[in-house]
Amino acid sequence: MDGKYKEIAEELFSRGLTESEMRTAPYEFPEDSPIEQLEEKRHRLERQISQDVKLEPEILVRAKQDFMKIDSATDLEFLKEQSMVTVDHALKDTIVEREYQRVSISGEEKCGVPFTDLVDAAKCVVKALFIREKYMALSMQSFCKTTARTLQELGEKPMELRVYEEIPETPVDADAPMDPPASDTHPYEGQALSNMPSDTGYSCKMVDGVVHVYSKENHTDKSTELDLPYTDLQEYITDMNVMMALIINGPVKSFCYRRLQYLSSKFQMHILLNEMKELAAQKKVPHRDFYNIRKVDTHIHASSCMNQKHLLRFIKRAMKKYPKEIVHIERGRGQTLMEVFENMNLTAFDLSVDTLDMHADRNTFHRFDKFNAKYNPIGESILREIFIKTDNHIEGKYFAHIIKEVMEDLEESKYQNVELRLSIYGRCRDEWDKLAKWAVTHSVYSDNVRWLIQVPRLFDVYHTKKQLANFQEMLENIFMPLFEVTVDPSSHPELHLFLQHVVGFDSVDDESKPEHHVFNLDSPLPASWNEDGNPPYSYYLYYMYANMTVLNHLRRKRSFHTFVLRPHCGEAGPIHHLVSGFLLSQNISHGLLLRKAPVLQYLYYLAQIGIAMSPLSNNSLFLSYHRNPLPEYLSRGLQISLSTDDPLQFHFTKEPLMEEYSIATQVWKLSSCDMCELSRNSVLMSGFSHKTKSYWMGPRYHHEGPESNDIRRTNVPDIRVAYRHETLNEELHLITNAVRTDEQGGFDELEDTLSMAPFPGRRL
Repeated sequence: MDGKYKEIAEELFSRGLTESEMRTAPYEFPEDSPIEQLEEKRHRLERQISQDVKLEPEILVRAKQDFMKIDSATDLEFLKEQSMVTVDHALKDTIVEREYQRVSISGEEKCGVPFTDLVDAAKCVVKALFIREKYMALSMQSFCKTTARTLQELGEKPMELRVYEEIPETPVDADAPMDPPASDTHPYEGQALSNMPSDTGYSCKMVDGVVHVYSKENHTDKSTELDLPYTDLQEYITDMNVMMALIINGPVKSFCYRRLQYLSSKFQMHILLNEMKELAAQKKVPHRDFYNIRKVDTHIHASSCMNQKHLLRFIKRAMKKYPKEIVHIERGRGQTLMEVFENMNLTAFDLSVDTLDMHADRNTFHRFDKFNAKYNPIGESILREIFIKTDNHIEGKYFAHIIKEVMEDLEESKYQNVELRLSIYGRCRDEWDKLAKWAVTHSVYSDNVRWLIQVPRLFDVYHTKKQLANFQEMLENIFMPLFEVTVDPSSHPELHLFLQHVVGFDSVDDESKPEHHVFNLDSPLPASWNEDGNPPYSYYLYYMYANMTVLNHLRRKRSFHTFVLRPHCGEAGPIHHLVSGFLLSQNISHGLLLRKAPVLQYLYYLAQIGIAMSPLSNNSLFLSYHRNPLPEYLSRGLQISLSTDDPLQFHFTKEPLMEEYSIATQVWKLSSCDMCELSRNSVLMSGFSHKTKSYWMGPRYHHEGPESNDIRRTNVPDIRVAYRHETLNEELHLITNAVRTDEQGGFDELEDTLSMAPFPGRRL
């Protein structure tokens, strides 16, 4: 209470100071109450300290000292000592603020399962984490530091495959402003070919679905092939089989289910005991609340990033501004925008949100085909092509304009950022160049936006239309231009510029489609996949991962930034989608099916895999809002964030991300701390640069525990961050200690436990 009173008093005093410098009251104090005189002296002394005494004339310094009638040197030393005491108190206050009520469980059997089951389950869980660490290290994607450190303590030697580098210390100062310095020049302007990085002279060839890079043109000479490692198909299939056996193992399921229930209950106890402390910590932070902390929409598609009203206004404006512009070619004849709408018997006055009919409704639930049809304004695919495509007769002019308007809204809001998905279909080799030309020509760029490239899983459609001969041709169209521009940036200059703002790849389509093929060693290689059926999800994901891994090694060689894999995963369909995501992806979108797979959910928690969840999208397509597992995931400590997916179909306001937060908060009664934690997670799992994140979250954001948190920037109390870190450490120590108790058995006994083939690459 005393502290609050002091804050109120200081605020009132500061208001008085802004109005006048006069400190003397309109009445006189008796000489035996010199309080005001002492305060006046202290105030003048502090002003003296804040000035550069060395630059002042000596006579002024003497005059000040005579006026003050004090020994300035003595008082200065005294105030320095006082400031040191204040700093000590501040450090103590910080330590006190991190103290909170903890719940501890004592006794030998803490898990509620037989000890032998605990040991077997712990071995399986640890092995799964080792497998994921191997895939993340090889592809230069990130792996949770806390988990990696615990696994390394368990192993006999440091991990040999850890090829990714530690994040360097940032030059950003702890007291630096929250906003990164704005660039003076546009990143797409003034970029001459002469300034491009040099050509390495390497050549590339795709072999069995994966690109190989050679130092010379002769591809038959194996000695010229560069050492760019990736996980081969046999190893991936073996690891998939191990993971599939692990998630259906009875004792492992029981153990993981009980641990997840324990995590939920522990969080409820934490809230009961510490909620008021967390709230008090947030209230102490000046000028920081949920509205002015950074948040990132980690899953949003560019073609639907605007709301219906925004698109409607833009269409009407285009009809009035460009009525005579030829926007479409029909049977060899150009059609103007006015003619397109006249053929539909529509005028600008006739158009309304209801006419557009692009909002998802109750008829789209479990009907992904109907949902895809909603992308067509007024049900006309021609309008989709004109207004929300990058590759059309007007070279994506209208789409670029509307995206830039969305970017302006984001820049105006300042604290909201998005990672927009743009599509590469793999139908032809020049798709990348066209997309890059669209972005560079129309200057489609914002500091608030980063790009992800989504690859729709539509090989069967293109093959049926005779656009692709086999699956390898699709892979070549997607990845060969990326290798070419990495080898010689001047060969695709616009693509080189565009890729500097691309952070990763996404794999999209309806996951509920039935899969008629099981991916195993007998599956056709991409060059032989020429049947009408679509390859399974894991097939797509493996070849995207393998090529991205090789590409990342090549780009690291050239000091270019690397990419990550962040697919749609676990929205619907079979559970093995989530197994592929666990092995190959840095983050995933949706993850709804984790609620039905306790083993995978526990593994996603231990590995702290980012999950971008979109409850409003799920509510219209696959899962009603009140059944969404988001609050359950949050309480257990999974790294989740809120995202919008498709504002055009699901949202009504100008700020769809805030709409998503608002509804989630109201329905699930999230606290301010919960909302800020979700925002912090969204920044952590986003693809924005290390330097940008250092400004947004503090220069130590990549460290472990409360040390990584700067409440002045994130508005997340250290108590919450400390609780998450300690809880994760406890879970990791539980399983590693169980493994240590049975060191002689090691992982060899897992064959009997899982009834599967031996594990490759024994690590313990």
